[in-house]
Amino acid sequence: MENGFSQTDESALIGYAQEGDLDAFNRLVILYQDLIYNQAVRVMGDVAAAQDATQEAFISAYRNIKSYRGGSFRAWLLRIVTNACYDELRRRRRRPSTPLEPQDDEGEEIESPQWIIDPGEQPEYHMERRDLEKAIQHCLDELPFEFREVVVLVDLQGLDYTEAAEASGKPIGTIKSRLARARGRLRDCLRGFRELLPTEFRLENEEIQ
Repeated sequence: MENGFSQTDESALIGYAQEGDLDAFNRLVILYQDLIYNQAVRVMGDVAAAQDATQEAFISAYRNIKSYRGGSFRAWLLRIVTNACYDELRRRRRRPSTPLEPQDDEGEEIESPQWIIDPGEQPEYHMERRDLEKAIQHCLDELPFEFREVVVLVDLQGLDYTEAAEASGKPIGTIKSRLARARGRLRDCLRGFRELLPTEFRLENEEIQ
């Protein structure tokens, strides 16, 4: 497992957390906070909203950890944060939409969001990658929620079909079908940003056309 934790370590921490050990739960938070936050960022497309969803997810996980009955713990957590994102997106439909550009706590645009910064990257490459990240996020935002959820789980988070099915609460067949359709829509959308794509993807798109 990541961060030096073994499956045995995780199982022990979960057991202690289910007995009310807050320190054990906090260690689980440290282990999974990046994964859960990245899921929220990609699904929400907004830093502040992702932070809120991540916080709500871990609060909910702590309150409900006794209901965890085995299986993939990260899939269990991802299902909680995805549900938190879905609830927030439903609330937003009743409010003015948020801008595509991520903002800080004072409403100012974040020029270089933390999750896409590579300190060793040359400025020109950083700008190109930033533009590509924005294009990808734009195309993700255009997907229906159920498609976005699956493509983030599988293609960005690296879950296999079984874990993605567990995280979303859907059958594997549904995961495969939604993933195929999501990838097709993303490919179509990204054709509009062809100049930002790496060369091999530009060539692939030219062959498809």
